[in-house]
Amino acid sequence: MVKKRAVITIDGPAGAGKTSIAKIVSRKLGYNYIDTGAMYRAISWKAFREKIDLKAKEKLIKMVRNTKIELKNRAGMVRVYLDGKDITNKIRGKRLAEGASILATVPEVREQLMKIQRRMGSSGGIVVEGRDIGTVVFPRADYKFYLDASIKERALRKYRELKVKGEEGQLAELEKAIRSRDKRDRTRGVAPLKIAPDAVVIDSTDMSKKEVVEFILKRIQ
Repeated sequence: MVKKRAVITIDGPAGAGKTSIAKIVSRKLGYNYIDTGAMYRAISWKAFREKIDLKAKEKLIKMVRNTKIELKNRAGMVRVYLDGKDITNKIRGKRLAEGASILATVPEVREQLMKIQRRMGSSGGIVVEGRDIGTVVFPRADYKFYLDASIKERALRKYRELKVKGEEGQLAELEKAIRSRDKRDRTRGVAPLKIAPDAVVIDSTDMSKKEVVEFILKRIQ
């Protein structure tokens, strides 16, 4: 039986399906969903908008300290609010994703966002996904999962996603980008991507979303 108001974390590399799985699991449990990646993309969006170089550490830190980020569940959808404005539809795309990856290596930026994340999860009843959630943000989470898939499969999923959006993508280039992102995430000096010792590892390469969700629910119920 799932603990009342539990904290559930789902970590894993880019393209493993963390976001879609976390959303479904949270909906089925009636929990709030926290997309930590969206928070970094929101900061990335604001930095680009205010023409702040992502290498300008002091300016970035000052900006983050003066930024208010909120994640609100509206009609089953998670909306991202930055300084009181809904920017959910503005924080997707390769440029912001790359910016978010860079921001995640800045200790002071991570510290500020981590405070917000922990505050959001202080009462439990959440499903949080990211890259260091079970290892750093919520090391005492009730249930931890590490969702993975082969690079080829992750690239194929991204390719299909782009196709649905009417965008172009080359599998070889997507695989190259994922390899590069994996290396950056796993070797960064601050909170690198790694599997928590007490996390349940799920290789979703040959699994459907439904199968992954059912596996997670069986482990916690």
